[in-house]
Amino acid sequence: MTLPILAESVRLDDEGVHILDRRVFPFEREWVLCRTSEEVAVAIEEMVTQSSGPYFAALGAMVLAAREASGLADPRAYLARAGERIVATRKTNNHLRKAVSAVLSEVDKSADDLVEAATAGAQAGDELYRSRSRALGEYTAELVPGGATVLTHCWADLYLVEFVLAARRQGKEFSFLCTETRPYLQGARLTAETLAEMGADTRLITDGMGAAVLSSGEVGALVTAADRVTMDGHVVNKIGTLGLAVAAEAFGVPFHAMVQAPDQAAPTGADVPIEYRDGDEVLSALGHRVASERVRGHYPAFDVTPPRFVTSVVTDRGAFEPRRLREYYAEGEANQ
Repeated sequence: MTLPILAESVRLDDEGVHILDRRVFPFEREWVLCRTSEEVAVAIEEMVTQSSGPYFAALGAMVLAAREASGLADPRAYLARAGERIVATRKTNNHLRKAVSAVLSEVDKSADDLVEAATAGAQAGDELYRSRSRALGEYTAELVPGGATVLTHCWADLYLVEFVLAARRQGKEFSFLCTETRPYLQGARLTAETLAEMGADTRLITDGMGAAVLSSGEVGALVTAADRVTMDGHVVNKIGTLGLAVAAEAFGVPFHAMVQAPDQAAPTGADVPIEYRDGDEVLSALGHRVASERVRGHYPAFDVTPPRFVTSVVTDRGAFEPRRLREYYAEGEANQ
């Protein structure tokens, strides 16, 4: 089948990096054109794109930085600074660091023109991410029985798309319950829309309904992405994941967290910086104020789920119990 639109939401061309604006999707399909690496950084900060979208945007940003650096006395130093700026935009998810590394690694080992080398690095990074997502989807689909109702949270992006496609290759179909995921409503606008676009049976629930549906006996599995998984099995993901995981454990529902690879740079949950966004963001939804001017907002964007609430961490090398994640690297260092 044709991939859903959000699977191809970042494009690089001679003009710059075109990013589908996820803040207004699916009601509008607007593309934001970023002509410089700094404009990409601002777009990521301002939530024009989310989940794996910033990874692909970062790849494009590094190509723009290479174009900007051409003719400078020290173009490699310029690229490094541009990469640092990109990585700093969203500090909890390490996709940005991987994207920057993919481009810089190709630049450092190539004798080609700077822009050509950066473009080759970006293309390789794109292909690697997509191939890993396909493997991840395959392994996750194997864990969930056909006909199950799957509870999701936030927007798992290509992981979710590949999960559905893999299930169908395995002769399975799932029904989905999607949380809204406030304050940006990614679950309502991105997840539910994409699943519906793919023809999956899809229902939307508010964030506060998760424990109730988990207690009902209807849900066969809680399946989410993970922005990062530490080597000791802590799952860092969109705020709200922790509460769902605790409820899932209480009612005997398996929780499968999808991530391409555990992060060797994060031995424990305490080693992952948690992004706190402006509290004002929780005071509005889709541009409409939901609280009076007398109220202040508080917005930790991610939470950390301890390994005792995680059934399996599913990677591009298979599913692992949280306590056995070091076995992921028994096959050697993962690329990127």
